Amino acid sequence: MDPAAQKLSNTNPALLPQVPTPNPDEKAAVARGDIPMKIDDSLKATMASENEDMQKMHLVASAENFTIQNNPNSSTIGMNIVNDHGKSTDQIRQLGEKIENASLPKQLTEALTERISRLALIRQSAGFMSSTFIIEYEQTSHYVNWIVNMPWNKESKDILDLTKAKEIMDKSHYGLEPLKQRVLEYIASLMLNIKNNKSSDNIVKAPILCIVGLAGTGKTTFAKALADSLGRSFERVAFGGMVDSRVLRGQSRYFPDAEPGAIIKKLTHAKTKNPVICLDELDRVTETARADIMGVLIEILDPEQNIAFTDHYIDYPFSLQNVIFIGTANNISSVSTAVLDRLEIIHMPSYNDEEKIVIGRDFVLPKTMKLTGLLPTQLQIDQDVWGALVRPLG
Repeated sequence: MDPAAQKLSNTNPALLPQVPTPNPDEKAAVARGDIPMKIDDSLKATMASENEDMQKMHLVASAENFTIQNNPNSSTIGMNIVNDHGKSTDQIRQLGEKIENASLPKQLTEALTERISRLALIRQSAGFMSSTFIIEYEQTSHYVNWIVNMPWNKESKDILDLTKAKEIMDKSHYGLEPLKQRVLEYIASLMLNIKNNKSSDNIVKAPILCIVGLAGTGKTTFAKALADSLGRSFERVAFGGMVDSRVLRGQSRYFPDAEPGAIIKKLTHAKTKNPVICLDELDRVTETARADIMGVLIEILDPEQNIAFTDHYIDYPFSLQNVIFIGTANNISSVSTAVLDRLEIIHMPSYNDEEKIVIGRDFVLPKTMKLTGLLPTQLQIDQDVWGALVRPLG
């Protein structure tokens, strides 16, 4: 043990090895501050290196703590950046490669490239461990991932077969012949447009259908049958209880945890720019947000405006002219007149007792027995009983 330690009961022992003198009394005096300490150049370099290491450790801990507190779901990204200087450069390069490999509009590519360059400058000036760089990287990475995954040029091929379309609708819905006939006319109109136009971008938009009927009559599933008839992806946007127009249009990416709106999300999920999107329960938005939501709906549905729909998060126009929108509602009295002017209302009639019996006997019962594992011989319902089942109160 260093003899000076016996003379310094109230002195930090870690200071003793840094005192450049072999004399125990002098070392103790220097450590107590009684006499000045002479430090040679080599010791200065060692102490400077240790001080720099301590500062780096403090910065890393601060950056990690800031990242976890402000974005718990993305803390892994921040940890990766602050732990490895080389990895931060690789991650920036990977973002650039994603942009290069994606088929994006020229102006959007240039804007993203400029943002990547800005990110590199922040890393160079503020440091790869700085909270500024971590936050900027997370926002940029999130934004780029949404952009490159959007279906800018991806389009599914339509199945334009009226006979097959009728078979699909008959399989999913019993009766409803007037509604099926109107949908077949819609598909026939689409076929003529495609036949007379070489590019799908020049197709004249057919009227936007809106199915109105009581709850539980199969409005949404009929919209799904339309998508299946055309061979298109089907997506659904629920308007029931919607409280903010930003649910549709998105929020500026400069806000924490900002994301695109429902329209862009559904297009990205569909992976094509021409899905069938069901705007479900248009009449059930909240009263306080109805005006704003209907305003966004007009932009989405109007062919003159939706050719350049701009989501607040994406902040770049995206054409919705290839999307087939189909609305549903229980009651159109609460839907704005401006929106109704852009819709073709089709009323879905309620089923009569005879139709309910056929649906229950030929569709619901076999499906239910299959789900429960019952064999046809294990459960049989007499024809006379069905009347009481569909109208239990008489």
